[in-house]
Amino acid sequence: MPLSQDPVAQARQHWIDHGWGAAADGMAAVTSLMRAQQIVLARVEGVLKGFEISFARYEVLMLLFFSKHGSLPMRVIGQRLQVHPTSVTNAVDRLEAAGLVARRPHPTDRRATLIELTAAGRDVAVRATAALNSEVFADVGVADPAALVEEIAALRARAGDF
Repeated sequence: MPLSQDPVAQARQHWIDHGWGAAADGMAAVTSLMRAQQIVLARVEGVLKGFEISFARYEVLMLLFFSKHGSLPMRVIGQRLQVHPTSVTNAVDRLEAAGLVARRPHPTDRRATLIELTAAGRDVAVRATAALNSEVFADVGVADPAALVEEIAALRARAGDF
């Protein structure tokens, strides 16, 4: 049930009322981003629930799907997703248990393990992407998604994200 007032706007006004006006818009921006992330993630996870994967696991599947050979070293997956190696291991463990990926020895580096997309993993990646495209990505809920991406990219760039 929707609230009668925007709690972020209320918090912004409280910031101003308490003498923190110079930081009020920044607080509202950060709080809005955090809430928007929760809303979008809930939509995405709702779609992916039918495929029995999380968004983190979907990202791994898609990295492998788009890779030249359908496989990548664990290290590369972590770098591209910008996550800790433990998070990659957890996602891969779950995907492997579901038969969506397989671990293979790296052909030229005995220290590395390749993660390879299975036929079942490719099928889930394709079907989950079709569902996300139609149920989430085609209408993210803002008038100009490209402008939103541009603003967030600027924030990420200033933070050294890329």
